[in-house]
Amino acid sequence: MTTGIPRRSLLLGTAAVLAAAPLAGTAAAAATTGTAPSATGPATAADAARTPKVLVIGLDGTMLNRIKDAGAANLNALMAGGLTAASSLYANPMAATASGPGWSTIATGVWPDKHNVRDNDFTAPAFAAYPDFLTRIETAAPALSTYVVASWAPIADTVYSGRVDTRVATPSAEYDAGTTSRAVARLRGGDPDAVFVQLDNVDHAGHASGAASQAYLDAIRGVDAQVGQIVAAVRGRATYAQEDWLIMVTADHGHTPAGGHGGSTWDERQTFVIAAGGGLPAGSVRHDVRMVDIAPTAIAHLGIAVDPAWNLDGSPIGSLVPDAFDALRPQLTGPVDETGIATGTIGFTHTPPGGWSVDNSAMGTGGVTEWRGWSFTTDEFWTRTQRDQYRELNVRSRNVFAVADSDEWADKTFKGVYDTTLVSPEYPVTGPGTVPVAYTTYYQQEGSQTAQVFAVWDGGAPVLVKSYTAETNGRQRLDLAVPAGASRLRLRFRYAGSNNWYWVLDNVRVG
Repeated sequence: MTTGIPRRSLLLGTAAVLAAAPLAGTAAAAATTGTAPSATGPATAADAARTPKVLVIGLDGTMLNRIKDAGAANLNALMAGGLTAASSLYANPMAATASGPGWSTIATGVWPDKHNVRDNDFTAPAFAAYPDFLTRIETAAPALSTYVVASWAPIADTVYSGRVDTRVATPSAEYDAGTTSRAVARLRGGDPDAVFVQLDNVDHAGHASGAASQAYLDAIRGVDAQVGQIVAAVRGRATYAQEDWLIMVTADHGHTPAGGHGGSTWDERQTFVIAAGGGLPAGSVRHDVRMVDIAPTAIAHLGIAVDPAWNLDGSPIGSLVPDAFDALRPQLTGPVDETGIATGTIGFTHTPPGGWSVDNSAMGTGGVTEWRGWSFTTDEFWTRTQRDQYRELNVRSRNVFAVADSDEWADKTFKGVYDTTLVSPEYPVTGPGTVPVAYTTYYQQEGSQTAQVFAVWDGGAPVLVKSYTAETNGRQRLDLAVPAGASRLRLRFRYAGSNNWYWVLDNVRVG
């Protein structure tokens, strides 16, 4: 949000829970993307018989750590009754940490390099290709009732399309009180199936006084009371017992301690997802859930298939499956040579997961310890090594990922070249035919550096199957022809450079 438009807010979805009566959690059930009747699948036959409904609440400029500091009873009850996940944002040149990109990302389920909202001007949004989740619901199931009410007018007027049944931009004189009363009236007296509500005052307090201020905490307590009213309207519905409400809460960006956002600091890049209902387990904490997952989770909860052709970056929460790298989180250690990262920040390891290995036989010596060859790290740690070198654009990795970073390695005296290879386990394959190999990657090209993928069949000589020579950010798929008689496949990811950029890998899947 810019200081020129002082009021806006975002809170997206969380379980219908009151401070005095948190929503009881149930064991999470596995979901099939796009076919599950809820975000995680019905926990019981009784759950399957209930009518699925979705409420997403957006709290503009609200930071998860300050919610906890504020002792926000209703939001804490939602966290106790569902799952909580911290989520981080991009930075320029992908987009500013502003409300326009943040709300658009939450609504569409794709990052700004797809929906093309880079700031609050909405110059050339790609909403025709990547519409908001309520529009997708209307397209797939027009009989469902959809509703938007927002304190910041562009959400109702621009982000959500005219296909939504009802869009309300609250008059500025009424502000969040008017937004809350309208949401309560619709939830209590109508029969909506999917609702988005945006509250703005926390962001206003952040700009006026800073996220470290008492005024910011007071604003969180105020919006928490309004969340309580909205959730009470859901739980007070005459038909509530026959309904399966999924409630999600989120924010569009964070704030600096002194106030303001739009830049690339860790505080400005902070957001979160709180989600309860739909079979999600109570009191759980996730590290792999991102703000782009809100839209597909809402869609899937209503029983609507999430079409792969939509090219979403998010996934229904219940369909997310940890990869081998994520298992490394408990063994990550803090900084060694890096001086800009606070002690205690969850960091890095050079020890690969079971079955994986790192070949550093051609690697130089010295350099920054953390990045000597392939490392396994997190967004919080890696992006804080040096801001504004595009590391913040690694938005599609989740939880723990692998990175080869010759740029950071070269920030300390070294000898030789940066040359490291990440080696996968062996995967069983059958031929004739092809085997699909998929992975998420973020690659920045500079100079003579190389990034190559090799296939090794039955322990034979490595065969080059992919090279990168330009910036790449997204999910990759290689369909590898299986040689006659081959039964085993191993992958080798080799990065070589000399004080150049970096290569990120995550979520490697074979078969």
